[in-house]
Amino acid sequence: MRASVCLRLPDGSVDHLAPGDIIGRVWTAALRLDDPHVSEAHALVSLRGRSLRLLALRGRFLVDGQASSETELLPGQRLRFSPETELTVLSVELPEQVMGIEGDSLPPQILAGTCSLSLWPHPRLSPGSLADADAILWSTGDGWRVRLHGEAAQPFGPGDRFTIGDRSFVGVAMTLSSAGQDRTQQGVDAPLHLIGRYDSVHIHRAEGPPLVLSGQAARVVSELISVGAPLSWEALAQPLWPEVDDRDALRRRWDVCLVRLRARLRDAGIRPDLVRSSRLGLVELVLQAGDRVEDQS
Repeated sequence: MRASVCLRLPDGSVDHLAPGDIIGRVWTAALRLDDPHVSEAHALVSLRGRSLRLLALRGRFLVDGQASSETELLPGQRLRFSPETELTVLSVELPEQVMGIEGDSLPPQILAGTCSLSLWPHPRLSPGSLADADAILWSTGDGWRVRLHGEAAQPFGPGDRFTIGDRSFVGVAMTLSSAGQDRTQQGVDAPLHLIGRYDSVHIHRAEGPPLVLSGQAARVVSELISVGAPLSWEALAQPLWPEVDDRDALRRRWDVCLVRLRARLRDAGIRPDLVRSSRLGLVELVLQAGDRVEDQS
């Protein structure tokens, strides 16, 4: 019960990617390509309706020799990311149903790869394994497992339930058309309207004046709006400080930038986890039901 694409790598090995997986040079990418001509976060595998698609993030690619920024993944395709790096699509798995989860204040959402379920400040699902998560869910290839914080792992399938505190969650079978998601949408706070203009971001809400971000904070949020998918912290930080070559120094600057951005949101009465960074280094916009984004960059 998992949509996936099987790719043959340049060295002849085979890898499987699921919706939400990133292909790129950064170490947090699901498929890491050791090629200086490949961008840190080059492309993203996305589930759109009943098809798996490859979306360009920070670099274009060739599909059977033709330049493209988005393509439906089909067996036999040759995907070239640089003169030295070409991948071949061996197969695409699109089952009638895929595994999902829903529960108290958590709308039905697809499970892809390894996911972390956190309850604070509201139930949300994040990619990867987060150390402070209330539950971790992962695919074994032929099934799913769940491990609650401090407990042993157990099988997890459609109809299986678990409880954390006073909240209950259940595994659900989702059709591909309902499982496809462009962005993370969850929670119950008042809707926001985000307008990204690169050097400024305007965040409108039902009550109170809009929050206007500028400088580095605006560039971070604008980039996330423009791409519409999680990005690695390095992919966001390097354009902000192109003169910094040391990775540790770059990370320190990024951490300060993110803390300041979240403080701006909190001080303005906007949920600070609107911009969230996972333990795996991916940064994403966490949009709730009713939120709207507009890219004017």
